[in-house]
Amino acid sequence: MPISAVDVITPAFQHTKQQLLKPFRFGQWVRLALLGVATGEMASGNGCHFNVPSIPRKQSSSIHLGLAPPHLPPSLTHLSVPEIVLIASFAVLFFGIIMILLLYLNSICRFILFDSVIKRDCTLRESWRRWRPAGRRFFIWQLLFQVVLAMGFVILVGLPLGFAYMAGWLAEPKQHLAPLILGGILLFFIFVFFISFIMLVHVLAKDFVVPLMALDDLNWRDAWERLLQMLRMEKGGYAGYIGMKVLLAIAAGIILGVITFVLALVFVFPVVIAFLIPTIRGGPGVWNVYTITLAVVVGTVVFVLLMSAISLISVPAVVFFPAYSIYFFAARYPALSLRLYGPPPPPPTLPSLMTPST
Repeated sequence: MPISAVDVITPAFQHTKQQLLKPFRFGQWVRLALLGVATGEMASGNGCHFNVPSIPRKQSSSIHLGLAPPHLPPSLTHLSVPEIVLIASFAVLFFGIIMILLLYLNSICRFILFDSVIKRDCTLRESWRRWRPAGRRFFIWQLLFQVVLAMGFVILVGLPLGFAYMAGWLAEPKQHLAPLILGGILLFFIFVFFISFIMLVHVLAKDFVVPLMALDDLNWRDAWERLLQMLRMEKGGYAGYIGMKVLLAIAAGIILGVITFVLALVFVFPVVIAFLIPTIRGGPGVWNVYTITLAVVVGTVVFVLLMSAISLISVPAVVFFPAYSIYFFAARYPALSLRLYGPPPPPPTLPSLMTPST
């Protein structure tokens, strides 16, 4: 019988401990940290976000940086509308290409992470060559998924705003407070439902569609059809899996969030104090080209070190959550069970009742 979502927590923990600590290999931690960043799996257990505080417009009289606001060249302040549109188009195109490349990397690395957890070993170069065809097929689905996601946001935001504008609610909002408030509440719940549905589809794809595509060499359409058949046969089991995974992600996010906050204080606080004290004591003229350059270099180094430390401490979550989905799905997917546990032992044979003739 398939085991429940609660029963697979223990084997997933044991798997994570054995892969990461028995024996401990720092190189494997680094490779798994890179996979966690590439696949976004690091965010499954890390719920903290960094908010950069805004700088007040009026500086205190006791601290003077001695810097005048930057002035843009006249050639940049007198751009025509077609030039602005052209620059904006190039910027959108550039960031679009970057996002597509990251999505392609994410698609292949998702299969590498799945294979690394099953084998309890992470090899990037060999796994990249092996899983690149499957990753390309999954990349097509992810690209279509992003297009649908963008269209959904445009519809959810654009249609209500367009209706409110055509009805004249935005021109005189005080006279239409009731429909604006009721419409905003309705739009909020629709938006929450849409985000929840998108997250559910994403979890099902990375946890169950990827194993089906990897082990049975399916394309994304056939993998989704087979997964939907399995979901219809055991709705309660998969619903329990989603609920338990949300609880585990919250718990892991709290733990890693506290550790990340402590690391941020350790890395950032001394640097801030080191630059703040000379500024307070030195008065005007402390900040110049050299000190600003030094601050940028030091800030970049500290940021890289901090993100590297966060990636390394997130490695247990990077391994545990795929292992959790693998052990749950292996009880329902024979091909994955065979890959995870190996072939079952042969049945014991009865001793022969006939003695060899002499």
